[in-house]
Amino acid sequence: MTSAAKSLLQTLRRYIKKPWEITGPVAGPEYMDAVPKATEYRVFCPATVPQEAIIPTSDPETVFDIKYFSRDQRRNRPPIRRTVLKKADVVKMMTETSFDVNDFPRVYLTDKVTLSLNFYIQARAQPNFNTPSLARLGLA
Repeated sequence: MTSAAKSLLQTLRRYIKKPWEITGPVAGPEYMDAVPKATEYRVFCPATVPQEAIIPTSDPETVFDIKYFSRDQRRNRPPIRRTVLKKADVVKMMTETSFDVNDFPRVYLTDKVTLSLNFYIQARAQPNFNTPSLARLGLA
């Protein structure tokens, strides 16, 4: 074959595809071979990158401080003062402290409870849920 016929055949092969390459699962990108061609493998050498790297520069005063601990308000409090008390300190404080009657709440039960024999007999005969139980009063 002549070179003109070969070039025509190659051109036709490039534009005219087989029917199973046009549609179907073979046409999907997942079905295609993933191995790159020799011309696609490494376009440029790693030492000769075509574009220059963009390095951000700005004034240090205008840079936002992204450190967490400088913005943390929970740790921005004064430390809690803690005192360890020894037994001698507690004894000394208790001897210095004097209590007044008004420091304590008032007693709301001022009357004594007196029980008679009639109450004991009546409680045994008719148990009432509103009356205190005999076991609680120490009678049973």
